[in-house]
Amino acid sequence: MSRLKFKLLAETENSKARATEFRTLHNEVQTPIFMPVGTHATVRAQRPETLETLKFPILLANTYHLMLRPGAEVFKHFGGIHKFMSWPNSVLTDSGGFQIFSLENSRLMTEEGARFKSYVDNSTQVLSPEISIATQKAIGSDIMMVLDQCIPSTAEEKEAKLAMELTHRWAHRSLVARGDSPQSLFGIVQGACFQGLRRQSADTLTQIPFDGFAIGGLAVGEGKSEREDLTEFTAALLPKNLPRYLMGVGTPIDLLEAVHRGVDMFDCILPTAMAQQGVAYTSQGKFDLRRGVYRFAEEGLDPECPCPTCQKHSLAYLYHLFQVRENLGWQLVGQHNLYFYSALMKEMREHILQNTFYEYYLRQRKVLVQTDPLRPPKNTVPSKRKRVISRILNDHEICENPSGSFSIRHNPSGEVMHSVNDPSSEAEALYINQSKLISKLREDSEEPLRVWDVGLGGATNAMAAIRAYEMLHSSGKERLRPLHIVSFENNLDSLKLALKHPNLLPHIRHPGPSTLVEFKEWNSKKTSLQWTLIEGDFIETMKSAPNPDVIYFDPYSAKTNTSLWSLECFQNIHEKCRDQSIELYTYSSSTAVRAALLGAGFFVARGVGTGPKSETTVALSQLALEKVFSFSLLSSQWLERWKKSHTKFPVDVPESAHQDFQERILNHPQFAKSLRVFRTHKLC
Repeated sequence: MSRLKFKLLAETENSKARATEFRTLHNEVQTPIFMPVGTHATVRAQRPETLETLKFPILLANTYHLMLRPGAEVFKHFGGIHKFMSWPNSVLTDSGGFQIFSLENSRLMTEEGARFKSYVDNSTQVLSPEISIATQKAIGSDIMMVLDQCIPSTAEEKEAKLAMELTHRWAHRSLVARGDSPQSLFGIVQGACFQGLRRQSADTLTQIPFDGFAIGGLAVGEGKSEREDLTEFTAALLPKNLPRYLMGVGTPIDLLEAVHRGVDMFDCILPTAMAQQGVAYTSQGKFDLRRGVYRFAEEGLDPECPCPTCQKHSLAYLYHLFQVRENLGWQLVGQHNLYFYSALMKEMREHILQNTFYEYYLRQRKVLVQTDPLRPPKNTVPSKRKRVISRILNDHEICENPSGSFSIRHNPSGEVMHSVNDPSSEAEALYINQSKLISKLREDSEEPLRVWDVGLGGATNAMAAIRAYEMLHSSGKERLRPLHIVSFENNLDSLKLALKHPNLLPHIRHPGPSTLVEFKEWNSKKTSLQWTLIEGDFIETMKSAPNPDVIYFDPYSAKTNTSLWSLECFQNIHEKCRDQSIELYTYSSSTAVRAALLGAGFFVARGVGTGPKSETTVALSQLALEKVFSFSLLSSQWLERWKKSHTKFPVDVPESAHQDFQERILNHPQFAKSLRVFRTHKLC
């Protein structure tokens, strides 16, 4: 029998929407319900009094973060999270499965659980079903979640099946660990985007006496329509007499669509996370309060909202707060967004109880997708004559690749940027995926991740990084580390040419590149993303540039940019960043370039093959080597080939210095026996 004393009060015609109620250890809960996310026992930028005024019956906190800081012993001392954070109503704790999934390259999954490095003190931690439940019991949450293995929703069926089966075994262990605690426990249905697996997962878990069920593994890569179809399919497999919870979703339109499909409970960071970006959700649609159109707007944000933000402050004032980056803007808009979410859920419940939800749904699904109602109309008058734009600008020309995509060629040298594959796909494989940019952005840090983009060219690599960040941000699943891209270039003709041909080079369809050309900097209005342009000679300008974490090294070859492939250049980079963890990625795999990187002090590895090259190159500082174990370092076999090479010296090493340089390479610690033992030990 469920600990929640669940009641199904109403269902509605032409929809699967339903109104229910249940009772936790602290209060009665009426659904549909949205639960604000208080990851660290606080909803970001919001006072507890605001949340009480809104009468949110449940807040969500996260087991993974709370077990690391402040730790289970603190909650035991205070008698639970309610007293610790002075919160009178219910708390639901996530198990930590999604956060473990987000670590990707710094965790090891086993039958026992997940082994990972703490972001607090770098200690090794284990999160098993038993530890997760023990921590949640110490936190004292009203509703606990089983530990599950979350994977991308786009995973292959074999991988999804293995993760689902592990989740089922962990679910049994979680229930046993709960014991006779009065806290409720929810199972989590997994199965990625495979209906057969979803059905199997629901069939298995509903045989276990959980107090409710969650739909997990969505909003992590799949499209909106696919998510909605899977939500409806899975919700229909769950018992009618228990709560249904869709984890990590989402925007107001997402909530409306999921309620229509039979879901009761939701959580997401979006109301406060988007508020930090100046985005407000209203009864008239979504507003971006950083747009200049609101500079003189005297009216309030939402005429139908009774919240203090809407009653006391004008759109112009909110616009001003975001222009000066005042935290009060985040707090006020976050307060409004929470008011709006609370009112939206209550409104949906009322229409379900009155059996008018379907008509309401049809109206609201049009309103909730509107964006910036005060946006001035676009000029849609077609030009009388189509202007032909030249594909040539000075020394650069747009040319077609064998794949049918387009790239930029430097005519004097004949070199083509990304000469075979689609430029964006190649940039993603060589730089974004290989550097594990997404994993780095998920690190819990307020410091920006800084990427040097050496050789801006047509902005293909920089835009690949920006698109990856924006796509990750759009999921709304987590708070991301800020990203600062610093692009170096001494000739902007490639970028200016690309901007003239967005039909041929679609990666350029973005406000960033044109703003960068005009103002030398672009700051995203939606995310914590900054893009800076530094013009001039790289070897000189890099000296005053902010130090990088990752370097995408992509200038034209030594034939055209001789100085950038020199020992001097790589020595300057290494000297500037010698006490940091630095990873450098480049398309070149030439012997001379690899020797120059080794001679500068880097550790050098083979990179992925891309385009016409069977492999590329990765260079790591000493500190990076201690953190990164996924690359194959150049071995003694490469060293033997290097000795026999006719091009083994960097372009700027004179013949008189060949012997000294050769000794430097032969004595490099990369080829020492102790390093091989170190690497083998670490990999094991």
